[in-house]
Amino acid sequence: MRALLFDSFGGPLEVREVPAPDPAPGGVVVRVAASGICRSDWHGWQGHDPGVVLPHVPGHELAGTVEAVGAGVARWSPGDRVTVPFVNACGRCAQCAAGDHQVCARQTQPGFTHWGSLAGFVALDAADVNLVAVPAELDLSTAAALGCRYATAFRAVVQIGGVRAGEWVVVHGCGGVGLSAVQIAAAAGARVVAVDVSAGALELARELGADHVLDGGTDVPAAVADLTGGGAHLSLDALGAAVTCTNSVRSLRPRGRHVQVGLLPPAEGRPEVPMDLVIARELQLSGSHGMAAHAYPELLGLIAAGRLDPGRLVTRELALDDAGAALAEVGRRPGIAVVTSF
Repeated sequence: MRALLFDSFGGPLEVREVPAPDPAPGGVVVRVAASGICRSDWHGWQGHDPGVVLPHVPGHELAGTVEAVGAGVARWSPGDRVTVPFVNACGRCAQCAAGDHQVCARQTQPGFTHWGSLAGFVALDAADVNLVAVPAELDLSTAAALGCRYATAFRAVVQIGGVRAGEWVVVHGCGGVGLSAVQIAAAAGARVVAVDVSAGALELARELGADHVLDGGTDVPAAVADLTGGGAHLSLDALGAAVTCTNSVRSLRPRGRHVQVGLLPPAEGRPEVPMDLVIARELQLSGSHGMAAHAYPELLGLIAAGRLDPGRLVTRELALDDAGAALAEVGRRPGIAVVTSF
């Protein structure tokens, strides 16, 4: 198969012919029809994830068809249209028994713990636990975004953040996760403020439902307080930087809720969390790490009903030969880029 490969962290990204994987017991191999290019892939390429072993194939946001099934797989057959959360749960640990597959103690992650989906085929573990059927009416390039960014934003806004109609929601960082969060919060009836340093990202955020947009280079907490009459009810750091994390917490009104979604690599510095405000305002601070496969029906139902449209986030479809350049410049162009030709 053809795959995007790197041999050193931060080194050249090259498309090469490599052996296709075989399915493990309980797992499947998926023929990749679409694979998003995510900032998390960039972190893996830069060496920020200790699980990445060189040489490596990135990619974790995928959709496609089952090509082969391993021994013991009961629910899936070749030809089934599927996507998968970026956290592949084991299905056997205490966290999995509680339904918390997204924090599985023995999780695997395509594109991190093993070769990923910027390739013709990808191996996925514990298929009966992790695969999600893609409805016939949902195209696979859109479904790819459900493996990471859109589903991650949905759980962060709805299931962890507990968004309610009429609340003020502030989204710090309008990459794929942030723009998804804007659309999801607006669809829930919230009033949304989008924050970014890119004019193009802010323009797209407004198109997706943001009531107000703010330049991230300003005094964001003060501007949010002015716009909202006291601060956000719910604020999300969808980027993962010290400044956006701190700004998100400082943007909250009393008893507000902060959700950390963006990864915070050590190289970018640790945020100074204002614990004095956490106490004085009785703030809630939560993390959100993807979404388990069994939680997808609510999201898929809203998409089928026309209340959510993740396809609007897909702004570019690429060939695998162009994926290296797109990964190297991830975040510089708004929306989600998806590789659809392998």
